[in-house]
Amino acid sequence: QVQLVESGGGLVQPGGSLRLSCAGSGFSLRLYAVGWFRQAPGKERESISCISAGDDNLRYADFVNGRFTTGRDNSATTVYLQMNRLKPEDTAIYYCVLGTCVVEMVDSWGQGTQVTVSS
Repeated sequence: QVQLVESGGGLVQPGGSLRLSCAGSGFSLRLYAVGWFRQAPGKERESISCISAGDDNLRYADFVNGRFTTGRDNSATTVYLQMNRLKPEDTAIYYCVLGTCVVEMVDSWGQGTQVTVSS
């Protein structure tokens, strides 16, 4: 499975926002489905969102509850995850994966980007 590069993580206060970005190494993500996932300390990895290939259909986990938005940037070469109204429980390592939005279908994980929500 081709690994992608995540960026944009950091430390943010509760209620704040972050925008994560996901890029291919030397190729465009335009034609691929991309899933965002996260793993909080001591917890299993979970799916956050999915943008489908072709029709760019969007799906979100229930816990997102309208706070996060995923999409392709204007050039469609990268995929973003805009996170608003962040909560301490959103603290996790965030990953993007090419071609699947199902945790069990992921063969290998990239390094991810750390998001810490704390005052």
